Amino acid sequence: MELATFLIDFILHVDKHLEAFVQNYGLWVYALLFLIIFVETGVVVMPFLPGDSLLFVVGALCGAGLMSFPVACAVLISAAVLGDQCNYTIGRYFGPRVFKWENSRFFNKAAFDRAHDFYERYGGITIILARFMPFLRTFAPFVGGVAAMSRVKFTLFNVVGALIWVLGICTAGYFLGSIPWVKTNLDKIIWAMILIPGLIVMFGAWKSRRKPVQF
Repeated sequence: MELATFLIDFILHVDKHLEAFVQNYGLWVYALLFLIIFVETGVVVMPFLPGDSLLFVVGALCGAGLMSFPVACAVLISAAVLGDQCNYTIGRYFGPRVFKWENSRFFNKAAFDRAHDFYERYGGITIILARFMPFLRTFAPFVGGVAAMSRVKFTLFNVVGALIWVLGICTAGYFLGSIPWVKTNLDKIIWAMILIPGLIVMFGAWKSRRKPVQF
């Protein structure tokens, strides 16, 4: 219970926690950032860790001179790329075993063929866009591995997506984080960065469930 309470408080007040961590532990903050992003993108059961809001706050702290922008971006990009690669590999390992359940309605050869075809055709844009969507960011590379998406193709779009995601949001935080209105309302911005993408994902899932599944 205490751990859950701390995680919720960390997610909602990531700016204050990171600033305190920098002041107390200095360069170890880069190791913490790597760990958070790697786990959030690389472990399929940890999609609730901060992603977009963390990158924005890191950019703001860099803009305030508390961290190095190039080092922070390099660490975060590395963590994002390696995290997705780990998630993809986990999915690639379990995929063939799951789809051997011949009597399963969803996990059968036909379902695998459809998933594989989708990721071969649209997997690249899916991996990139999922970077900006909580939960989907964690599950997209795993499903790509399960669907046996080409590793070369996955790696290419994984790197491109990580670069756009990290550099885009960190740069926004770097230039906008020092604006008085942004600093005053940062807690509301963090809430918006969590809730708005989450609601979009939930709406998309709701719409997809209303469509009949073809087998």
